[in-house]
Amino acid sequence: MPKKRTLPYILLGLIHSNHQLSGYQMMQEFKHEISDFWTASHSQIYPELQRMTDDDWIAPVTSPFNVDTKRNQTFYQLTATGEQVLEDWLREPLTTTNDDLFPLKLFFIDDQQSDLLKPLIAQQLQLSTDRRDYLLGRMATVFPTEAEIQAHYGHYLTLTRGIERESSYVKWLVDLAISLNDIDDSN
Repeated sequence: MPKKRTLPYILLGLIHSNHQLSGYQMMQEFKHEISDFWTASHSQIYPELQRMTDDDWIAPVTSPFNVDTKRNQTFYQLTATGEQVLEDWLREPLTTTNDDLFPLKLFFIDDQQSDLLKPLIAQQLQLSTDRRDYLLGRMATVFPTEAEIQAHYGHYLTLTRGIERESSYVKWLVDLAISLNDIDDSN
């Protein structure tokens, strides 16, 4: 089954966060804000904006003639359908096949009190804990002795790095979940 396209949801999130954006402004967001975890090119964004307009997820709004640019500029805003599509995507559960979407979904949650935040963090915590535990199990199975470590040292190093990465991620998620619970308790 083909993987679900992610770009339209990123664009919906960007427009939602900014209320209205031009295609150029979206490109700038990709260069400066989203580029740490996702990339998209001009040739991807503009056709996607057209598809989203055709699907009634967004509506173009043309600005008055600008003397500096010597042209009208098209901005995009979400329609009610687009708002619902974004909300549904943010609520879609994370799985082992789509957990790379966690940072993107997290990026588009604007409110610390959002009912989307805790479930999203809990889902990612479970996935990361499972992955860390799997890697720890692989370590015990593949490298039970110093001889096995020395025989496949590069593999050993790669596996230890994976365990370290997932352990750090789990710790960050646990700390985040605790801090969100502390905020709830103080309200």
